[in-house]
Order: sequence, then structure tokens, then C-alpha cells
Amino acid sequence: MMRVGTVTTGFLAVLAALVAVPGHARAQSADLVLCDRLAADPADPDKPADVKGVTEIAGADIATAIRFCKVASASSRRAMYQLGRAYAQNGQMDEAMAAWRRAADRGSTSAMVELGVVLGTGNGVPKDEAQARKLFERAAEAGNPRGVSNLMVLSKITGGGGPSDPAKARVLLVKAAETNSEAQYQLGLMTAEGVGGPKDDVAARGLFQKAAVQDHPGALERLGAFALAGRGGEKDTDAAKRYFEKAASLGNEDAKAALKRAECPYVLKDKRGKQAYNLCF
Repeated sequence: MMRVGTVTTGFLAVLAALVAVPGHARAQSADLVLCDRLAADPADPDKPADVKGVTEIAGADIATAIRFCKVASASSRRAMYQLGRAYAQNGQMDEAMAAWRRAADRGSTSAMVELGVVLGTGNGVPKDEAQARKLFERAAEAGNPRGVSNLMVLSKITGGGGPSDPAKARVLLVKAAETNSEAQYQLGLMTAEGVGGPKDDVAARGLFQKAAVQDHPGALERLGAFALAGRGGEKDTDAAKRYFEKAASLGNEDAKAALKRAECPYVLKDKRGKQAYNLCF
């Protein structure tokens, strides 16, 4: 990437874009706006609706993100959480953990989740599943869908119970699903299978639809499967294909497999009745 002094052309583009940002963004500090542009987490409930976020911070932007998020973190828990993301991606896990702890103390549920993941897996730190559970519980109680889903996973691994039982998880997801696409997707899965409450294909399809509108890959794939089977509503193979194609373009492997099956629908079996291969036309 071409550089001007110590500033990348990409960073200059961010600055130029900032000049054109109207009212609402200017009410925030320039440091926070830049921190959001470079390091916001798409799944963070604290993220403003008009900030897209990045799944992974671009390598060329990490140092700049650390610089501006560090300044913005003095008055923003979101920036403190994003500072932790930048540190973690830079391999500075001690600094990342410290930033996430400070953000969690200020109420950042995303920071609670990240701390819980690190402690629950023992990734570079002593493993502490009990502390991870507490962090996931705090995040879940505050409506963070990742807190709910991680709490359920941790319970399956450890055999623990408590608030991570399916019925409680479903109640927590209902609250989070009012605004969050991941919660809508997770609640849709539970509703489709009757986990933690009644099975309801119509309601599940509706939840997948809400998340799909927000380009949630998993929800798009499930919506495609429901449309293909006529589950919870009208059967529509054309719509199913569109949902699968959109999910596949976003990297969903199940959707890619579904499209492949549609191209090769005829199954040939061996003498034992097992699938041997598919014929494509």
C-alpha cells in the first residue's frame, strides 16, 4: 500500500469520509468515529446502527485503530472494547484482556463475551470455566445473544446447569431478538426444533426472515431450507435458491452444499443402499 509519510492512503480516505459525515457523527469525537470505522464489531449491541463494523480489522489499520480507540476509550466503553479487539488481532493478548476487563466493568456485554471465550478456552491464559460462565451469564442477562449461545455451549461441555438451561436461554433470546439478527437466528433454531419451549415452524420462519433481511448468513440458509421444504409457509424453490445463493456469497458452507445438491439432484446408490454419487445435469 502506498504511504504518505507514516499515514496510509486508506487512512486518508477515512479522514476524507469523516469530513462528509453529517450531524450525528460530529456530535461524537473524531477519535471515536475513526475507531468505529476501523474496529467496530458488527455483532456488538453497543454499535450505532449506521456503523457497519468489520468482522476482522484490516492488518494495515490495526496500528491506527489502536491509536484512535485508545484516545476514544477514555469516554467510551465501546471504544475500549474495540481497543481490545485491535490489541488481540495484533497478538497483544495481555493488553486486550486488560482493555476488555475495563470495558466489561463499564457494562460492555461484548467485552464480557470476549473475556469469557478466552477464559473458557484457556487461550493464552489459565483456563477458568467458572469465571467464563459468570461472564456469559452477565452478558446473557443483559440481552447479548452471544452470551446466551456461549453459555449453552459451555454447559454442554461442562455439564453445568443453572441459567443456561434451554428454557431460560430461550427467554433471554426473546428479549435480544427484538433488535439483534444473531438472536433472531438463534431463537429461530430453538423454535424450529422445539428446544426450551414449543416447536413452531411458522414463528421460526418469521425469525429467520427478520435476520435474513439483515444479511445473516445462517438465517438466509435456514430460510432457504424452509422455503425449499414448504416448512412454516409456502413452498418456493425459486426463493429458496435466491436465499441459498445469498448465504453462499456470504460464506455459508451449508448453503453452498444446498446449491450443489440442487445442481446434482439425482442420487445413485451402491448395492448396500448407500449414496455413491450424484448425477449432475
